[in-house]
Formats: sequence, C-alpha cells, structure tokens
Amino acid sequence: MCGRYATTTNPGRLAVELDALDETGAADESSFTNYNVAPTTQVLTVVERHDRDHEDDDPKLRIRRMRWGLIPVWTKAAEPGVPVKGKPLFNARADKAATTPSFRDAVKSRRCLVPMDGWYEWVVEPNGEKGKAAKRPYYMANADGSRLYMAGLWSVWRDRSQPESRPLLSCTILTTDAVGELTRIHDRMPLPMPREHWDAWLDPDHPAPASLLETPSEETVAAIVTRPVPSLVNSVRNNGPELLAPVDDQKEAEQITLL
Repeated sequence: MCGRYATTTNPGRLAVELDALDETGAADESSFTNYNVAPTTQVLTVVERHDRDHEDDDPKLRIRRMRWGLIPVWTKAAEPGVPVKGKPLFNARADKAATTPSFRDAVKSRRCLVPMDGWYEWVVEPNGEKGKAAKRPYYMANADGSRLYMAGLWSVWRDRSQPESRPLLSCTILTTDAVGELTRIHDRMPLPMPREHWDAWLDPDHPAPASLLETPSEETVAAIVTRPVPSLVNSVRNNGPELLAPVDDQKEAEQITLL
C-alpha cells in the first residue's frame, strides 16, 4: 500500500519541467512541499485533457491539485457541497480497479500521475526492550533523488442537488505487488509509471493497455532504494526534512505510536 509519501516540488516548477499547464491556482506554491503527505491532503497530479473551448485540439498535460482519497461520482452529499464522509479511498488495487465500482469509471478515461520524492512503509521489528515489537518506518526513493511518478486515478464529484456547486477533484494511487528488494519492506507498493508509457496511460480518448496495470518488472524498480528513517514520521503532526534524516540521529526513546 501507500499511505504516506514525501514531495518537495511545486506546481510552477512541475509545469515548466513537463511543459504542462499549471491549473492549481496556487497563490503559495511552497504549500505543496510536504514531507508527510497523508490521505485527504490536497496533492499535485498530472493529467492530460482537451481544452474545453477547443475540444478538437490535441490534449495537453495539466497540473491539478486534488484531494488524496478518491470520491466516486455517485457519492451522496452529507450537506450541500460536502460528500458523505467515509474511509478515504487513497489506494486502489491495480489488478482489480477496472472491475471495482468505485474505480472502474476512472480507469476508462480519468487516469493520472502522482509525483512524489518517495514513500513510507512500516515494518514490525523487535525494539530490544522486553521483547516488545515496534513499527519502524522506512523510506523508498530513487537512489539518485529523481522524482517518481506513480499511476493514479481521479474523479470529479458534484453535488447533484446543487448543480451550480463547485466540483471537487479527488484521486487515488494505484498499488501492485511489491517486487525485488522492496518485498523486504512490504508486500504492496505504489505502481510506478515509466515516462515511455505516459502517453498511453494519460490518453483521455482511449483506454490504457491492460499491460500498464500489471505488476512491473524488477528492472522497473531497480533504482529504488530503501532506508530506515526517524520515527517522527509516525505522526502526521510532524513535517519537515528531519523526517528523512539518517536514522542514527534518532534516539530509541523517541518511538511514537503510528497514527
């Protein structure tokens, strides 16, 4: 699974790098720097869409911000403009998304990329104190520090009782079986989408090849390395570069219960 990740990019920089349109409307681009991204947070995504006023033109890459935790289009409103609360759908199994009611519509034409620096997982390990076990956080990222782009799905939710209400964009990150060295940390991992497959994955006019939803080869994730990080990341209240500091700087007494 992928329930926490880190990102240090901003929409303006991302738009320049990808030759994309920045549609986030972000006044403070620094607000997207987040070392402890958790579900329901507003996150950056990359989509490919046609211009509403020129639908015959080729689609373009667009940077959009969305709520992390997909809200299916058929979700009812709890109150005007607010969807019924429930468990955030922040992950979707890649092998089942096409047939799962919450995700199957998005698989057809609303696929996205979720940029991140790396993601976190926890491993239960003995902590040496009276044989008790503790959850130790690990961070997975490219060895050279380059950005990762994970496959995602997105949705547009509208309150049907309020036709003029502003639409709510939300997304989920696809997960797959872990492969290679990553299996030592967790049996699941986010599904990486290599650059050469972006055109097919993001194409809004055609279904994505089923092969893109399959478990990737070990070569695809060979550049991803794992390392322990401070238990500060266990709490979403902590957020800063110190979450990625060498674990030797962390005292054993600072273990925090995972929220």
